[in-house]
Amino acid sequence: MGPTRKPNVCRRLSRRALGCFSRDAGVVQRTNLGILRALVCQESTKFKNVWTTHSRSPIAYERGRIYFDNYRRCVSSVASEPRKLYEMPKCSKSEKIEDALLWECPVGDILPSSSDYKSSLIALTAHNWLLRISATTGKILEKIYLAPYCKFRYLSWDTPQEVIAVKSAQNRGSAVARQAGIQQPVLLYLAVFRVLPFSLVGILEINKKIFGNVTDATLSHGILIVMYSSGLVRLYSFQTIAEQFMQQKLDLGCACRWGGTTGTVGEAPFGIPCNIKITDLPPLLFEVSSLENAFQIGGHPWHYIITPNKRKQKGVFHICALKDNCLAKNGIQEMDCCSLESDWIYFHPDASGRIIHVGPNQVKVLKLTEIENNSFQHQISEDFVILANRENNKNENVLTVTASGRVVKKSFNLLDDDPEQETFKIVDYEDELDLLSVVAVTQIDAEGKAHLDFHCNEYGTLLKSIPLVESWDVTYSHEVYFDRDLVLHIEQKPNRVFSCYVYQMVCNTAEEEETINRSC
Repeated sequence: MGPTRKPNVCRRLSRRALGCFSRDAGVVQRTNLGILRALVCQESTKFKNVWTTHSRSPIAYERGRIYFDNYRRCVSSVASEPRKLYEMPKCSKSEKIEDALLWECPVGDILPSSSDYKSSLIALTAHNWLLRISATTGKILEKIYLAPYCKFRYLSWDTPQEVIAVKSAQNRGSAVARQAGIQQPVLLYLAVFRVLPFSLVGILEINKKIFGNVTDATLSHGILIVMYSSGLVRLYSFQTIAEQFMQQKLDLGCACRWGGTTGTVGEAPFGIPCNIKITDLPPLLFEVSSLENAFQIGGHPWHYIITPNKRKQKGVFHICALKDNCLAKNGIQEMDCCSLESDWIYFHPDASGRIIHVGPNQVKVLKLTEIENNSFQHQISEDFVILANRENNKNENVLTVTASGRVVKKSFNLLDDDPEQETFKIVDYEDELDLLSVVAVTQIDAEGKAHLDFHCNEYGTLLKSIPLVESWDVTYSHEVYFDRDLVLHIEQKPNRVFSCYVYQMVCNTAEEEETINRSC
């Protein structure tokens, strides 16, 4: 355990008022967030359920905004009680928003319009329009028609806040064609754009004639990731592919002649032609085989995590060096647990190079370090462990009385994710306050009760625990967000009923204020 020195909020506020800071541009912001962290974690601070709502359509949350009705209605959660920011006009089913990303203004870039310096929602509609919507008013600022030849469905960041990838639904072909054994050569399309101002990089087709029996493909940090049903994962450079196989450079809003048809790029009905068609297999950067295509890259220096491609190896994770595929020392991580739900592992999002391994009753934070006297090899060791609050006894004894009156004692082992024991369900990281948030659930009688714990990201020390007032059904789908002074719980119940519970930080509850007034 590390030092537990408590920060003095009054001293920090006094120094801020006097301007006692270094010349580092971010020190004021870091000081403010340090003050907020101290307030969040102090014992007298409570999180109060200030708003609860229900919806028949999915509910999404992003940076202080709650979205309803397929992103058509936006509610701000920043105020003491959520308030509506905007509501877009009703639309037909073909015009509904299928996916969206929140874009925030980059620092240091000169943008063409003053409105571009405010946050925008980049949205993909069911009829293939890519929209840029004001995040505060709901006004459509830009619109691009993608294409008539496929159905685009998914949005993701290739490079966060800079480059987006729009992925189409997979082309399975018609039922008649499948019965006849006719395979569609193009599995899916990837449209790549630089954002604000929107500029087209290109539309790439993933062709089975080139890549083989592909099951899926995606784009991340300039790398084309291609996955196969066998568990094989292959990586290619998207920049190399674009330079080598781009048939014609296209500019949005400009006239274009393509395949005997003339139109304006990005406008209906012409759209954007597929201008990157791979005719030969591009240079392979890396390949690996992993169970269910599970593959992650991270750490310092670069390492990757896979599960050996065998069903009996599920729950076993190998951590290997990217440069030479060598297994790190202690690089085989397997959590000693018996549970219905498998454990999961990922690189820590705080860019420390650490690894988080989550099981039903423990959260391990692992660190990657050089082996002494051998800088070419690295080892995995525990940084700290967070344990669930439960009894150590895993065995339960059941007494049975036979017909003859003999007492028989039977012993059986409890599962590690037994609902009557505290079980970890969600682990997340609040980057601005540098806190790990852990959701733990215990089944009490007929209903489950959950609490959200805040742990020091450096040492794992428990700093704060917040009980959630609503019951927690482990059979439902749950999302929990911790964002500065806000906690938000989204729950999906059967028959597509979605519930949203909003908690705000308060220093005194109404009961405490009433007690103070009475004592006065």
